[in-house]
Amino acid sequence: MFTHFDEIERSVHAPQDRRLFIGLKPYVFVVIGIIFLTTIGAAWAQYLVYGLPEDPSLTLLTATEVSVKGFPLWLILCHWINFFFLVILIRSGLSILFDHPRLYFNNGCTPGSEWLKFTPIPVPKDKLWTAKDDARYISPLISLPGYRHSVGIARGWHFIHLLFFILNGIVFIALLFASGQWARIIPASWHILPDAWSVFVHYATFNMPVEPDGFYHYNALQQFSYFGAIFILAPLAIISGVCMSPAIENRFHWLPKLFINRQGARSVHFLVMLAYVAYIVIHVTMVVKTGFVGNMNHITLGTDNPSGTTGLYIGVAIILFTAVFFVYAHWASWNTPRWVQGTDAFINGNLWRSTINKLKPRSYFKKKDISPFLWPNGKLPTSEVWKKLAKNKFKDYKLKIGGLVENPVELSLNDLKNLGKEQNITMHHCIQGWSGVAEWGGVPLKTIAGLVKPYSSASTVVFYSFGEGLYGGVYYDTHTLDNCLKPESILAWEMNYETLSEVYGAPLRLRVENQLGYKMVKWIERIEFVETHKTIGKGYGGKNEDDEYYDLLADV
Repeated sequence: MFTHFDEIERSVHAPQDRRLFIGLKPYVFVVIGIIFLTTIGAAWAQYLVYGLPEDPSLTLLTATEVSVKGFPLWLILCHWINFFFLVILIRSGLSILFDHPRLYFNNGCTPGSEWLKFTPIPVPKDKLWTAKDDARYISPLISLPGYRHSVGIARGWHFIHLLFFILNGIVFIALLFASGQWARIIPASWHILPDAWSVFVHYATFNMPVEPDGFYHYNALQQFSYFGAIFILAPLAIISGVCMSPAIENRFHWLPKLFINRQGARSVHFLVMLAYVAYIVIHVTMVVKTGFVGNMNHITLGTDNPSGTTGLYIGVAIILFTAVFFVYAHWASWNTPRWVQGTDAFINGNLWRSTINKLKPRSYFKKKDISPFLWPNGKLPTSEVWKKLAKNKFKDYKLKIGGLVENPVELSLNDLKNLGKEQNITMHHCIQGWSGVAEWGGVPLKTIAGLVKPYSSASTVVFYSFGEGLYGGVYYDTHTLDNCLKPESILAWEMNYETLSEVYGAPLRLRVENQLGYKMVKWIERIEFVETHKTIGKGYGGKNEDDEYYDLLADV
């Protein structure tokens, strides 16, 4: 099963403990119970006390009286394209979720404060337990690409198709209004609410209402559901996803507050995914139950033929094509992962570079916002040089800064502190999904650049670590010089008003606040100004970019 992995990769991606676990906090069960009682329970109460309400479908216009009918070709194409992209987004999203299998409604992400978790392992208190340790295995049968620690490839699939999902939605909505088809989807009055409830009471109590021919009519509950899927769930998915971007959150801090905070946005993103899964399951079930052949003719051929099987064959072929695509996607994930990484960079890297990467971070957080806990991450250095420096409290540490600069230097911690200090309280955004607010104190990178005077040909800054990557080898990452010169970009020797600890990156760690956490190199050994990231390491911009197929630009 894991023949495409070598021994080291197998230990990372396919650990022995592959238990599936779902843990909900008790109050979540209370919320679920309330929702159940106010929907299913209320429907049954009405049925038992008052009987079935009148079926509003009985008053629908006849087929000859309907002004907007049928399914034009553009709608058929948008429907199936949306299905294809939505399944990809759900499957890749599950892989992303399992890299930090906990969901919160607080920015600090303290273990135990999550409302939902997918790991059976409690965070041990007697040893260092990093966010990487906490990641879980997920089967590739339900996710893309699946396994463990595959968030880089999963993000590639997710973001490659996200843009086309949005574009398809824009085309669909534009043509919906241009063609008059909007009248079938958008409620004409608030009366749809009691009508939809009446239909729901029928379904909930196992009394099937009159099923109108979808070629001409939707019942009130169908119309309400389609409207919600298009005009509520899709915008919620997009906006909540945007709110998880460090470049957005650190520039438009008000936006995540629409969902309480950044982690609230992540939780809502997950709940929207669940809503889409429920919608698909119910939708497909009703399509099959209410005349499978005729319904497939509606949505593949645009004809109202209850007996011809051509539409059925076309629909089944589309579903089989989607299944075959996922077989290919699994193969491509492990045999041509650079294609996934490169395609994502071509589509989204260029887009982010010309848009949100230009945003400049702003200070929003106060001392009271500092999280009581910040997940540690990365392997503590095993370098004997670092261990010796740490034993002496880094008194002998010298930061080497060179490359394409007029004035290469070696600076001790005292030298760096004499250059001036900037303090920022910012949110750390990990690619795995967790976050945390902390104070960081250190020297601005702008001051460093002014000291060493990089040549005009130097567009990239390389930060080398004493630590190692997931598969071994020196950890490093690169940033554009432009990002290093943005506000709140510092070399930090202080965290939460105390000397930076070894766990969190002593003697120095990087902070560039419009980027995800893996770009914030810890245990910095040296800095080099270069012409391009392509000449460093494997040429992809960092150790995680080289080995785990992460993004070069990490604005999202």
